[in-house]
Amino acid sequence: MTTVAKKATPAAIAVLRQATALRPKRKKASDGLLPSAAHLKQSPNSDHNTGYAADLTHDPKNGIDCFEIYEKLQSDKRVKYLIFQGKIWSAKNGESRYTGINQHNKHLHISIKDNCGNDKSPWFPWMGKAPTLNKVKASMKRLPKKENK
Repeated sequence: MTTVAKKATPAAIAVLRQATALRPKRKKASDGLLPSAAHLKQSPNSDHNTGYAADLTHDPKNGIDCFEIYEKLQSDKRVKYLIFQGKIWSAKNGESRYTGINQHNKHLHISIKDNCGNDKSPWFPWMGKAPTLNKVKASMKRLPKKENK
């Protein structure tokens, strides 16, 4: 039986959180971190099982263009391999045709190297900084002293 992580790594979680922070209106229909039972059965060796992978929904209309991200993340030292649109890329093997059942046409699969699971540094630095939404300015006032009676 394959052991499945109970929680995704901080780096995998950061992929989706940062994408949403940068493009708040993006669609998330094909986002994913941990595997479903069907995925586990179909891909028992997937990095999703260990929490070292993230699936990012392709949504160019709302600023998440996985064609661009697939190309740009090839220079990120945390990336073990990428799968998108029937192609798989790794630093070790370069790009080739992906032969898995799911061609990853609706999302980009990002697998993270084992030693990079805690690295939450920016995944999409070319996309700028996340906008600040609904920033609240708080101030503190001292409470009046209680009178002793």
